[in-house]
Amino acid sequence: MNAYQTVNNDDILLKLCHSVSHVLSSTSASHVTHAGMVQSISRTRLKPDLGCFSIFDGGFSGLVVINFSADAAIEIYRRYMINMGMPETELAFSHTSDDVANVMGELMNQILGDFIGKISKELQTSISQSQPKMLTINKELTISVDTNLDNAVARRVSFRTENNHIFYLEFAMDKTEFMRSEDFEMDEEFDPDSLFESHRQSESKAPKSSKPTPKQDTNVKGVAIAEADNLLDELGL
Repeated sequence: MNAYQTVNNDDILLKLCHSVSHVLSSTSASHVTHAGMVQSISRTRLKPDLGCFSIFDGGFSGLVVINFSADAAIEIYRRYMINMGMPETELAFSHTSDDVANVMGELMNQILGDFIGKISKELQTSISQSQPKMLTINKELTISVDTNLDNAVARRVSFRTENNHIFYLEFAMDKTEFMRSEDFEMDEEFDPDSLFESHRQSESKAPKSSKPTPKQDTNVKGVAIAEADNLLDELGL
């Protein structure tokens, strides 16, 4: 990566698109994809048949809206519930069901959690989100969502479910750029379980000695404490 590479609104939008596809695909055990083209729009709107929105704030502010068609919402809902082990006969058939709205709201929450976790780590900033709100909207109604942003950039991206049902993501945020400085280094991710396992294996491979004398016992305790401190340092504690 170049020393002073910038991350702008469209880069952040792409991260959000990846989170939408990843979370919906993994939770529904299906294939959800987004279009390669991004549409510039004047403002965000909640549209039929099922609209969901959430506001985020912190390092930058913005609004996420996902407008599901009835077919897309029902497909994702039913695939998700079946993947969770629910019998198909007990599932709702209408997108107006409270159960559908609750599940889609939970999925929206998972999407934003995945997005905020990744973008906060990459941009070294802190972001919080509001609880997602779901609205069932009839065909004659469109609701404009005021972002209250000073210099908003708004975009729309279309998504497709495995059964070719379409839904749309609308995204608005302050126009912004993050610049990576020359000495910036991304924190390495590690698995605590793997770290504990590696230390356990190291200890098991260490040669076992006979019962130590009191003087030796003091040395052994010192080594054990040092090893414990090293482990805590690696865990960042």
